[in-house]
Amino acid sequence: MGQQRTTPSNRLKMKALAFILALAVLAPATAWAGPPFITDDPETVEYQHGEFYIASQYANNKDSKEGTAPHFEFNYGIIPDVQLHLLVPLAFVHPNGGPTMYGFGDTEVGVKYRFLHETDSVPQVGTFPIVHLPTGDSDRAVGGHVPVFLPIWLQKSRGPWTTYGGGGYWINPGEGNKNFWQLSWLGQREITKSLTLGAEIFYFGKDTDDGRDRTGYNIGWIFNLSEDHHILFSAGSDIAGNNRFSAYLGYQYTFGPREAEKK
Repeated sequence: MGQQRTTPSNRLKMKALAFILALAVLAPATAWAGPPFITDDPETVEYQHGEFYIASQYANNKDSKEGTAPHFEFNYGIIPDVQLHLLVPLAFVHPNGGPTMYGFGDTEVGVKYRFLHETDSVPQVGTFPIVHLPTGDSDRAVGGHVPVFLPIWLQKSRGPWTTYGGGGYWINPGEGNKNFWQLSWLGQREITKSLTLGAEIFYFGKDTDDGRDRTGYNIGWIFNLSEDHHILFSAGSDIAGNNRFSAYLGYQYTFGPREAEKK
């Protein structure tokens, strides 16, 4: 594949697009409470339990089409109320009028910590700091960033309804980049034991000097094939911003000792 000739300004814009996509990929709760949504929740994976995802994300933006094909995500409950997180993407960017660039994207690592459990009157609360390690090819606009996300997430449930959200601050170093805020909230309802529906609204501040704020939404579902196998989907777009359409489709495998679940 021939490499596109770019000016420093164009390369910076493509990096910004790739970064916005990386945010979108982490969309529903770590079901995109992470997967399939952008909004996350404070609930950690149970101790000695794990989640594995293989998924793809797609974004049709004003100046490009981009996504992951695929990305892999792993979460593990290392101790009670603490979860380790790893996401490894194969990313692509197709600028309008240019060639498609495909390669290894930036690796995402994080630790989720729930420090307040839910009661009848108090929501559960946690934090989930995330770092993107620069393993991607910045010359192909599929990585090269080192942003850090410092959020707080809250969740409250009542019967079949669950609502969660919050936000945090992105430290986004680099020439032409700006630090910015991310805010989002989601509501979901368990329709049956196999099907949960959800909808979210989100906001991202301007992440580059010549960028713009984003406000958008996603609607999605989680379908339980069995106790361990799940299919996740969401789709949406910006209400104000450069994204015309985005979607997430993933498979989740959950595992852990059955005896521990019964105690």
